[in-house]
Amino acid sequence: MAELLPSIKSPEDLQNFNTAQLNQLATEIREVLCNLVATRTAHFASNLGVVELCIALHRTFDFEQDRLIWDTGHQVYPHKLVTGRYDQFNTMRTKGGLMGYPNPNESPYDLFMTGHAGASVSTVMGLASGDYLAGHGDRHAVAVIGDGAFPCGMVFEALNNAKTLKGNLIIILNDNKMSICPRVGGVADYFDRLRMNPFYTGFKHEIVKALNMVPVFGDPTERFLAQLKEGVKAGLHGGMLFEELGVNYIGPIDGHNIPLLRKYLEMVKSQKGPTLLHVVTEKGHGYDPAAEDPVYYHTPPAICKPGEVKEEETKREGSKAYTNYARDAIAAVMRRNEKVTVLTAAMCQGTKMEPLREEFGERFFDTGICESHTVAFAAGQAKAGLRPVVNIYSTFLQRSFDQVFQEVALQDLPVVFTMDRAGITAADGPTHHGMYDVGYMRMFPNMIVMAPGDADELTAMVDFAVEVDHPTAIRYPKTNAENIKRDRAPLELGKAEVFRRGQDGAVICYGAQLAEANKAVEMLAKDGLDITLVNARFVKPFDAETILPILRESPFVVTVEEGALLTGFGSALLEEAADAGVDASHVKRLGIPDVFVQHGDRAEILAELQLDSLGIATVCRELAGVQRKVSSSH
Repeated sequence: MAELLPSIKSPEDLQNFNTAQLNQLATEIREVLCNLVATRTAHFASNLGVVELCIALHRTFDFEQDRLIWDTGHQVYPHKLVTGRYDQFNTMRTKGGLMGYPNPNESPYDLFMTGHAGASVSTVMGLASGDYLAGHGDRHAVAVIGDGAFPCGMVFEALNNAKTLKGNLIIILNDNKMSICPRVGGVADYFDRLRMNPFYTGFKHEIVKALNMVPVFGDPTERFLAQLKEGVKAGLHGGMLFEELGVNYIGPIDGHNIPLLRKYLEMVKSQKGPTLLHVVTEKGHGYDPAAEDPVYYHTPPAICKPGEVKEEETKREGSKAYTNYARDAIAAVMRRNEKVTVLTAAMCQGTKMEPLREEFGERFFDTGICESHTVAFAAGQAKAGLRPVVNIYSTFLQRSFDQVFQEVALQDLPVVFTMDRAGITAADGPTHHGMYDVGYMRMFPNMIVMAPGDADELTAMVDFAVEVDHPTAIRYPKTNAENIKRDRAPLELGKAEVFRRGQDGAVICYGAQLAEANKAVEMLAKDGLDITLVNARFVKPFDAETILPILRESPFVVTVEEGALLTGFGSALLEEAADAGVDASHVKRLGIPDVFVQHGDRAEILAELQLDSLGIATVCRELAGVQRKVSSSH
């Protein structure tokens, strides 16, 4: 039972706690986190790893005045607990409850919704600059960024600019040797060398401090001492990469020792110029199963009993979701065709790609959280004659928009984009819903854009895409996949599939809501409504030959898509109709309106958007009633 947490209404309450109480608070926070994941899926291991760091930050700084940004925001749960949200914490990631990421609508201590990695240093620099220009130069701006996020291109763009900043910039490098999976690349190796440096913080600091007292004059002895001073700094000061960029480097230090953290945070607080404090933490710290397997426990399913570890097969496989079908389809084409490669941007676990990494070693590329680089890298592979598959979340692919344009579409290179989490991603909320890929992919010349209506169709689309000599994009949601029994029409470029034909109206579905649309049509048949059902399959090329005659002949048409209505499939249909001079005033588009959809249960959200079978059927009944009234009035 928590004793201290209920009493915390703001971080100011921490000022009255002694070290023993701060350590007790850390224990209570971990207990609350364990209780949360006993009831629902939530970000877990990353939050366990920053408990002491969060407490020390709020004990050292006044973030009512100072600035704090967590990068990436899924490690923000302890921050929410110490900023007065303990009473609401059991609503985490539920509809109408606390968001699993920072949310400015919840608290003034949350400055940005940070759902994508790598932007914190830039935004904190902007805050520091703005405060300085507004006359608040005494404020401190703090970014907490993990070693997995650090290789993002934006981070180095910001560091390149940091030396010119007027304002108090502090970067906390939270080094736990992980992103979601173990992090990769040269920057990771560099951090490993810093962590393994035998000249750890204290000894190094004292030597450089002593040498700083040596004056620099003109005679050879003193010049030698000055050279020795610089040589020792280069040899013992591990963070020379940062120092050369004009950023003071301090560390590495133990990120689970609250008194030590406070000591060093006070030190960096008094530094002039931009400063980076290297903090070493353990992802999953304080809960043995999570520390031993931080990949699985990044966002584990609900743990029935605290400490329970699932059986291996349950942990690794999960349900047969679209993600699993995509993985298996990619693996199958890789076995058939040695030119097929797969690339992912630090999402190997999220996209279920671990078996491919094991089986196809040299043809599997995890680039880290560097989406722009991933796409440009894939373009180079395609130019060299390979068939790269970029397997990435829809919402993260947005970060490489210019590379999709310049390096892939403009060059007309056969890169395949398999876009996981397209549509509603439930509890992750607005930073992770894959709402915009239809619009931002279909606008490019040479790009083929498609979406499967069911599981087998996803497999067929992967097979099709790796054989096409143009860029292709396939979107699919984070949900269990269904197969709809039917005489399946073969997959052909730019051709829709007509499920059934009716005289009373038409439903045209793009993507995985096809099963719900089919259920809706069956419900309507019981009402005596004979409805055409079309599986669009492609938004580009658009099958005008099949769809426009249906548009002309049907009393009403409902388009269904799990994506943004602006620039989506329904918009594509209206564009085609306008170009062909076909009346489209009887078209009703169902999809995601021009709002940021909040977090909640996937079924609840889809029902609110009328994207479930009941919602689709209700809209069709309303439109059929309007048509009957119009007909009877004549």
